[in-house]
Amino acid sequence: VTLVESGGGLVQAGGSLRLSCAASGSAFSINTMGWYRQAPGKQRELVAAISSGGGSTQYADSVKDRFTISRDNVKNRLYLQMNSLKLEDTAVYYCNAGGLFVLTDKYFEVWGQGIMVTVSS
Repeated sequence: VTLVESGGGLVQAGGSLRLSCAASGSAFSINTMGWYRQAPGKQRELVAAISSGGGSTQYADSVKDRFTISRDNVKNRLYLQMNSLKLEDTAVYYCNAGGLFVLTDKYFEVWGQGIMVTVSS
């Protein structure tokens, strides 16, 4: 299973960006998906996570009421709508997914390569 992020870039403070993550592969079923970020000199942190059906979400306190996570299970895509961006949101954002290979019933966890989000003043 491969995850590829898109939608990052440079945005002014107060602006918005929408990140996308496309999952590809064969014979897999994804359960929980999430977005993480890592700012320079800091540890990677969870930004938001979403359950397999999309009915349950979790957010870091720093992004609550500004970011929205969603997923499209038909397209195998994960999204992160980021509004009211702040300078401190600058980081590399990573997509993460855990699930099962259908044929072997083995668990997997995969990460995307990361995408840069830079918020300027």
